[in-house]
Amino acid sequence: MLSYQHMYHAGNLADVHKHSLLAWMLSYMTAKPKPMTYIETHAGRGLYRLDAAEAVKTGEAAAGIARVSDWFAADHPYAEVLAQTRAIDGPTAYPGSPIIAARMLRDGDRIHLAELHPQEVAALREAVPEAHIQQRDGAEMALALCPPDPRRGFCLIDPSYEIKDDYTALPRLVAKLHRKWPVGVIALWYPILVGTPHVPMRRTLEAAVPDAVCHEVRFPPVREGHRMIGSGLFVVNPPYGFHEQAQALTRQFATLTKQNDTRND
Repeated sequence: MLSYQHMYHAGNLADVHKHSLLAWMLSYMTAKPKPMTYIETHAGRGLYRLDAAEAVKTGEAAAGIARVSDWFAADHPYAEVLAQTRAIDGPTAYPGSPIIAARMLRDGDRIHLAELHPQEVAALREAVPEAHIQQRDGAEMALALCPPDPRRGFCLIDPSYEIKDDYTALPRLVAKLHRKWPVGVIALWYPILVGTPHVPMRRTLEAAVPDAVCHEVRFPPVREGHRMIGSGLFVVNPPYGFHEQAQALTRQFATLTKQNDTRND
């Protein structure tokens, strides 16, 4: 949907979950000398300003990365990219996943990004000029590229879920990509909303790729009536050590729930 604008939500707790694990996985993969390919199906604009009117209006960044940045040691890959982005782009800059990938990949690696919104594409081209950027459906791009060259790589699928069919179409996409690219790391992000519409999708994914890993965290809604209460990642071929990183993040997110329970007592 062209109506979705991530600038309202950049730096929220779902981004913290998704981006911290993304940065860790890319750090692990780029530590090996073999080249890799990074593919992203719903790239957005790449770079966000947390003092922009859109971000201030929702308060999601204030309840997100601004609140929990001390969860991550200075040498954590996510903290390093945050610090680098602030040093280059200003103290209120926040890196979306394309920027995280671009700043962690090396010479010889390739990055392919898809985005449909014309305004977001223009901003993305400015933010990540080294990437191969296509204004097209991200699923079509990923299927056309896979298996990519270099064959070793990572694909992030991160839609807005404004289209209800996403919940049924995405498991098929993940399964197709895995069949075409059995060695690829494929990560699908999904929101956990009131009413849990993600549950049937997760069950279909687990049946299609039983060896994959699903990691979910819960957090209090950022404001009254806000439907997002958590964040999930379904990861095919997770790098070694992913479980430990995910469990550490689970413990951090659990502190938010405890704090909220204490305030409500």
